Amino acid sequence: MGRSRGSTVGVNPHRLAIGKVAYALLFAIVLPLILVWWASATSEVVVLPVVPYAPFGPIVAGAGLLLMLMGGRALWIHGHGLPMSPFPPPVYVSNAVYRFTPHPIYVGFTLVCFGIALSTESVSGTWLVTPAVALVCAALVTGFERHEIRNRFGEGTVRRPLIALPVKSGENPTGWDRASVFVLVFLPWTVVYEAVYRLGIPPDAIEAYLPFERGWPVLEWTEAVYGSVYLLVMAAPFVVRSRKALRHMAVTGLIATAVVCFIYITVPVIAPPRPFEPSSLLGRALQVERAMSHTVAAFPAFHVIWSLIAAEAWASRSRLFALIGWVWAIAIAISCVTTGMHAIADLVAALAVFLVLRRSATVWKKLRDLAEYVANSWHEWNLGSARVINHGLYAAIGGAVGFLIAANFAGSDVLEELVFIHFAGLTGAALWAQKLEGSSKLSRPFGYYGSVLGAMAAAIAVGVITGNTLLLLAAIALEAPWMQAIGRGRCLVQGCCHGKPTNEKIGIRHTHSRSRVCRLADLKDVPLHPTPLYSILANVVIGIFLLRLWSLSASLSMVAGVYLILAGIARFVEESYRGEPQTALVGGLRLYQWLAIVSFAVGIVITTLPSGVAAGLPTTFEPRTLIAALTFGAATGIAMGVDFPRSARRFARLAPP
Repeated sequence: MGRSRGSTVGVNPHRLAIGKVAYALLFAIVLPLILVWWASATSEVVVLPVVPYAPFGPIVAGAGLLLMLMGGRALWIHGHGLPMSPFPPPVYVSNAVYRFTPHPIYVGFTLVCFGIALSTESVSGTWLVTPAVALVCAALVTGFERHEIRNRFGEGTVRRPLIALPVKSGENPTGWDRASVFVLVFLPWTVVYEAVYRLGIPPDAIEAYLPFERGWPVLEWTEAVYGSVYLLVMAAPFVVRSRKALRHMAVTGLIATAVVCFIYITVPVIAPPRPFEPSSLLGRALQVERAMSHTVAAFPAFHVIWSLIAAEAWASRSRLFALIGWVWAIAIAISCVTTGMHAIADLVAALAVFLVLRRSATVWKKLRDLAEYVANSWHEWNLGSARVINHGLYAAIGGAVGFLIAANFAGSDVLEELVFIHFAGLTGAALWAQKLEGSSKLSRPFGYYGSVLGAMAAAIAVGVITGNTLLLLAAIALEAPWMQAIGRGRCLVQGCCHGKPTNEKIGIRHTHSRSRVCRLADLKDVPLHPTPLYSILANVVIGIFLLRLWSLSASLSMVAGVYLILAGIARFVEESYRGEPQTALVGGLRLYQWLAIVSFAVGIVITTLPSGVAAGLPTTFEPRTLIAALTFGAATGIAMGVDFPRSARRFARLAPP
């Protein structure tokens, strides 16, 4: 729904007109109806608080609709086309509303969904549908339109909008640079904090206070210091004197918002404010601030994180400003305890998060270096006609850990069913990839979507007999991110799922002659996007989130469906950075991007199915579960790590001899 994709020159005008009408009907009528149905069908499943801002709903929806209309008008007048990705305007548009934001239609559509959800007080619309829409829009931009716009118009043609993160330079920040920090960093943080606050105290909350902290007095006068964090942070964009420093602050703030919000919703640690009786104006102000905190969003303390981020920005100006900034930040951190708003653990966690985030470039380099080391660690041993390849170890560990998670959380009553499902998934992975990628050089490949189809088909077949279909689907969904995250180590060693060429700061180099990157893609020693690493990170996030859903006794259909939704979104983006030459392009998208879309759609349907709830965290463990997990892990390791290189038979070779 923007300015991308290839030309329509030479296309039959009649077919072109039909395509445009179909696209318009799909996104103007069918898609909104699907979203309304989804919100309604899951209204009993999403058990979360109502957001009490119904009067603001029409305003939010109206603003979103206005953005969409302005975007469509700009594309029609200046781009000489319609807002249709398959039939894009022939002229690149960077004026009108596009001068301020590059994606007004996507932003507007998300706001319309959110506004309608607020207006109708739809819990599912607020907490499920709108976030999914926002993620899908981000995925479409990141995994499709950004690439297509640059391919069509060239890197030099793409114009930075006024609302954008500052460029990395020593020049003085412009007014728009400073305004962009408020729009792109502070505003999202405010929305995220409010969302966490509205979620309320989790049912399994754990207090962060140590025993000796509970009796500490509350010093009312330190509320003046505690509340000054807003001044310190809001002033920082005006204090800095280089766009580089402002960009560093903005990027660190955005990453902190994402990371800390994820911690808030997955780690149930709270800090109820220590009680006191106000005896001053500052004491009463402290009471008001306490009413806005609700004891959640405390671990780690964002007051401390923002103070440290702002202090670092202040320090970039001069030694005097550095002294003021750091002393001010330290005072705010101390006031978090003296006002009774935070526990010591909140401060320690905040400091740890800040130290990691301020070195995010170094952390990324270490992860990338580790990925490159694994990618060039191929070892093999010949045992007669058989060959053992070391990358099978990652498959074995992934298979064993995944099985252990599924069986332990689902319960020993379905152990036999899970054994059948896992071997069906392994078989499906082999058959699927054989059909798509099998060749004389690669006679035994394995494919992720084949394993998903095989496991799901087996779960449905077994579930028809036992009545445990959704329990089994939820169990394999719970394990899938961890199995894939560990198994991606095999992808790195083998060289499959590799990325496109990129720059030195992002890419990793494959130099081992056995790697597919060197033997099949002819990209030896070329920096490539570390797409297996992208997948590992995404799957860890998905896996933690699903474990949290399970611990909260979410519905089984929600666990299974959310996995397919999030996995589809992550795979769509990841696939856009992959560079395997054998992957087919269909309708302008890579084959696996279409399958990612199917995964998302199937996930939506599954979330609407009636089901029981997850049993929560397991409290027992049976030795036979471990035996079954080790057995499956060994079988997976053999299937994916032992072959017969001198045989020409189908399924004989994992790699050329």
